[in-house]
Amino acid sequence: MLQSKLFTKTSKTISHDDPSVNARLLTKAGFIDKQMSGAYSYLPLGFRVLNNIENIIRQEMNAIGAQELIMTSLQPRDLWETTKRWVTSEEIMYKFQEASGQAVGLAWTHEEAISKIASRFISSYRDLPRYVYQIQTKFRNEPRAKSGILRTREFLMKDLYSFHATESDLDDYYDIVKQAYTKIFTRCGLKTLIVEASGGAFTKQFSHEFQVLTPAGEDNIIYCDFCNWAQNKEVAQVKVGQNCPECDHKVKDGRAIEVGNIFKLGTKFSEAFGLKYTDESGNSKLVIMASYGIGPGRVMGSIVEVSHDDDGILWPHEVAPFPVHLIAVGESDKVSKSAQEVYKKLTKELGEVLYDDRVETAGIKFKDADLIGVPWRIVVSEKTGSQVEIKARGDGKSELVSLPAALNKIIVR
Repeated sequence: MLQSKLFTKTSKTISHDDPSVNARLLTKAGFIDKQMSGAYSYLPLGFRVLNNIENIIRQEMNAIGAQELIMTSLQPRDLWETTKRWVTSEEIMYKFQEASGQAVGLAWTHEEAISKIASRFISSYRDLPRYVYQIQTKFRNEPRAKSGILRTREFLMKDLYSFHATESDLDDYYDIVKQAYTKIFTRCGLKTLIVEASGGAFTKQFSHEFQVLTPAGEDNIIYCDFCNWAQNKEVAQVKVGQNCPECDHKVKDGRAIEVGNIFKLGTKFSEAFGLKYTDESGNSKLVIMASYGIGPGRVMGSIVEVSHDDDGILWPHEVAPFPVHLIAVGESDKVSKSAQEVYKKLTKELGEVLYDDRVETAGIKFKDADLIGVPWRIVVSEKTGSQVEIKARGDGKSELVSLPAALNKIIVR
């Protein structure tokens, strides 16, 4: 990708109506654009990052046997009245009336929809277990839309739903999803705590949130940094300074961002939609369900909150919009020709890279590169000769090496 052809440009100044780090840096670097409170457009650079996060999620969901689908956002009133949630969701669900007179809402979650769909296909113990997921836009009339892309009214959500014959089978898969989530967040460069939280109206057991410690977080948690036990402060059974229930170390408190959650639904939705199966003895039983969510946009915002410096963003390599930011310094034919050759070789080996071919000063190019935050910077100039200057984002040192040596560093990393 030639930077001179990139749809967006970096900004020197932005509105300060949202002081959050992710909103400020992502806007300045040209990753997102705010349309109104709680509604953002993901621009080409942001879309690349979002796609990379989604692909990581897909790989790990597919690896645990889940099948991808996509459900409609338009939800008829009668579907939600089946679970009596049409009225209870009044404050957060966008609702309107069609020309036909039918009341319709925009989905903020899909338990009703997937339960009704599953009732068409699950009827026997042979049909269980089943796991399906989607990555889809959801809508919530969020009264506290703030913190950039961390809390919005229109957002992407990966929601996985599992269907089981027995509690023990659900427990086994629940643990498998826990492990898969940890892999996803690790690949995205996030260190998460698995935090016990309320099971709500569905279960007396804890649900589990995946939280990233940061002062920018909206949740308060109690945690042990020795064994990683953690609870949401809303359900905390110990206080700061007391011994961890899992070990003898003292617990701490901190603020955190929730990037995912897993939830045992039990039979609430199965009962509402008549989702039953016949067991081996011919008995009719309710299907046991669970749901598991991750917000890709929230993951993206969380990465920026915990991975940045005074100059800009530091993207982890698996989610970065490009693996390399190539910069040509100088306008001579020699530099231009050399940079074009390097660009071709990098593209062949790494796929797309970002090539700053603009007619700008070295200072402006370097400043923009730091703001955008691509993991590796390669510079071609009069001084580099037959070599290139390579530098990892966030590293104060650069090296003059051959292009093959530079590629080896990038690929190995």
